[in-house]
Amino acid sequence: MIAELGHYALILALFVALFQAVVPMIGAQKGWTDWMRFATFAAQVQVVLVVLAFAALTYSFVISDFSVRLVAANSNSLKPMLYKVAGVWGNHEGSMLLWVLILALFGATVATFGRSLPPSLKARVLSVQAMIGTAFYGFIVFTSNPFLRLGNPPLDGNGMNPLLQDPGLAFHPPFLYLGYVGLSVAFSFAVAALIEGKVDAAWARWVRPWTLAAWIFLTIGIGLGSWWAYYELGWGGWWFWDPVENASFMPWLVAAALLHSSIVVEKRNALKSWTILLSILAFSFSLIGTFIVRSGVITSVHSFASDPTRGVFILMILGIAIGGSLTLFSIRANSLRTNAVFGVVSRESALVLNNLLLAVAASVVFVGTIWPLVAEFVTGAKVSVGAPFFNMAFTPFMVLLAMLLPIGAMLPWKRGNLRRTMRPLWGVLALSVAMGALVWSLQTGGRMLAPIGLTLALWIVLGALADIAQRVKLGKAPGAETLRRLRNLPRAEWGKTVAHIGLGFMIFAISAITAWEQEDITTLNLGESLDLGGYQVRFDAVNAHQGPNYVAQIGTFSVLKDGKELAVLHPEKRVYPVQSMPTTEAAINQGLTRDIYVVLGDKQDDGSWAVRAYVKPFANWIWIGVLTLAFGGILSLTDRRYRVATSARKTPSNAVPAE
Repeated sequence: MIAELGHYALILALFVALFQAVVPMIGAQKGWTDWMRFATFAAQVQVVLVVLAFAALTYSFVISDFSVRLVAANSNSLKPMLYKVAGVWGNHEGSMLLWVLILALFGATVATFGRSLPPSLKARVLSVQAMIGTAFYGFIVFTSNPFLRLGNPPLDGNGMNPLLQDPGLAFHPPFLYLGYVGLSVAFSFAVAALIEGKVDAAWARWVRPWTLAAWIFLTIGIGLGSWWAYYELGWGGWWFWDPVENASFMPWLVAAALLHSSIVVEKRNALKSWTILLSILAFSFSLIGTFIVRSGVITSVHSFASDPTRGVFILMILGIAIGGSLTLFSIRANSLRTNAVFGVVSRESALVLNNLLLAVAASVVFVGTIWPLVAEFVTGAKVSVGAPFFNMAFTPFMVLLAMLLPIGAMLPWKRGNLRRTMRPLWGVLALSVAMGALVWSLQTGGRMLAPIGLTLALWIVLGALADIAQRVKLGKAPGAETLRRLRNLPRAEWGKTVAHIGLGFMIFAISAITAWEQEDITTLNLGESLDLGGYQVRFDAVNAHQGPNYVAQIGTFSVLKDGKELAVLHPEKRVYPVQSMPTTEAAINQGLTRDIYVVLGDKQDDGSWAVRAYVKPFANWIWIGVLTLAFGGILSLTDRRYRVATSARKTPSNAVPAE
């Protein structure tokens, strides 16, 4: 009965979304106030219905109702409760229900807190949101119904993929979807603005917080996925350039470009066409990611579905959404021209270059991801595009972006003087290069990757701090004045600084772990040891263990340095009987400067065990950088100028202006 109620609520949500797509759009065109107001009511009703549907499916998973086909296929009675709940979205149908739930939540949030929006713009935004919702409700109802019943329910279910039974993967999809789907708001604002033919500073202030929120969620989601891959897959890799990883990375890059370009629209009323295009492309890449994951065109631990019918349906949605919005953009582009002018050396120019580098980087990832599919379709030959291509093609653009960042952040609007801008940065540049040279001279092997990474990281971090020091006139004004300016500095400026520092942390960590990682893959008998990077890893024992829904062999390894025990690690080799699938659980001794990473492999014919051990320098700084990036975004989001409910208010008169 609960499942049927959920199905009924989902169908009602489809009809509500259909009316929300049509009525407010007509009302905005005709100037009919009541029809425009209907958008708010419909968006709020829609989210209630989807919450009911999602709650019904969650209840079915929690009580292990195996008469529901989705529960029988993706859960079993032995699973811990966390993974029963995570099983709701750990499959195609349930994840699509989560997708539309988040879409409805964003629409209802715009409806409820967008009181300062012009009525016609608000009506059109909510109408476009509902058009997206209608398409995906139809997709779920007609091809991916999560509430189908089984005529003969099994006594127990199959469970979900054991690789996904992990806390990191339990929270990874919701954060990613909040990012993916959150970009739909920027898309809806862009399409609504194109219909109205009006893009101005107020529009940029309205669209920026939604884009920023989506970017924050994407950042956290990608970070969680990277963290999971690092400790769960058993190879110690934090990024594999997997097509599904790329599917989330592409909209992240475009959203980052959109955040920067919207600043130019807000401050200088320039780059309007480009900002609209980025708003369309950011969500378009989200839709492309949805197609990649669910069409069956790739094989990945992340992919959900392989039914061609579903792939064609999503491809139709993708074609209509992207094709329709780009067609509208081409028709309206001329009306978005601006008379704003700026010099070659200016913050506007720096942000344009920033956007170009991010857009080209996203294009490189897109081409590398799609090319094997295109090549196979055209020639029938299977082509592999792996990490070497992405590293070689993507890295130069990130290096250029890192070099530009501190200079661009300190350039004035409209027209600047490069010599004057560089004055507070020469010391930063000298210190960064000196530290990089020092590391190069001290390291063995002569690899340049880590010294270059450290130089770029210090350049970004110290440059961000120098920017703050310049704004508050540190050392140039009395202490009281500096403190006053520091207190009144807008949170968006603090957010920018913190986010740039987070990027610096990540660049250093990625360079260090890539250049300095040490590994040893061998076989060990009990009592034997291996030496790695100045550490001794001793194999002490193996014990059997019965988990809640798996059996495991748990190894005991002692980590010693100079004869002194530092840690005892317990890597596991698990087998999930329901799925007859083995998994590897790495054991990691974590530290700020290095991780010692041990993996227990299979038992060999001679009684020894396969063992992999790694020393990974500064690995944790990757995720410290991710969290710092996200925190910087949150700080910016709390700036009163970008709060949705107060978007029309001006910056306080005592705030320090952006220079």
